[in-house]
Amino acid sequence: MKEFINVPAGKKAGPPLTSAIKCGDTLYVSGQTPMDLDTGKFIEGDIATQTRQVLDNIKRVLEESGSKMEDVVKVVVYLTDLNHFAAFNEVYKQYFKEPYPVRTLVGAKLLFTFDVEIDVTARIG
Repeated sequence: MKEFINVPAGKKAGPPLTSAIKCGDTLYVSGQTPMDLDTGKFIEGDIATQTRQVLDNIKRVLEESGSKMEDVVKVVVYLTDLNHFAAFNEVYKQYFKEPYPVRTLVGAKLLFTFDVEIDVTARIG
């Protein structure tokens, strides 16, 4: 059985997608971007600023779905410029602690109007 979750609650995302889906004791969170979830406006700034917004969005989706950052088991990261890796990693380490979730990082030159997108898979409590 699947449960569809949109954050903020009751609000559908702009594109045809769902914020997260619970399936059994697993939560799949859609790719999050540096967009304010309440206003729908993109947050401008350097890679650290964008990464912080993305990870704050993930944290919010997880919490509103009954999970938390410590429950994340897999992270997939898309960066437009791999030269941002060190700055991205510094922010990432503020949100995830050892033992870190497994992670895939992909160079993606053609993201929409932002420099980072992240999706995660987590267990539910």
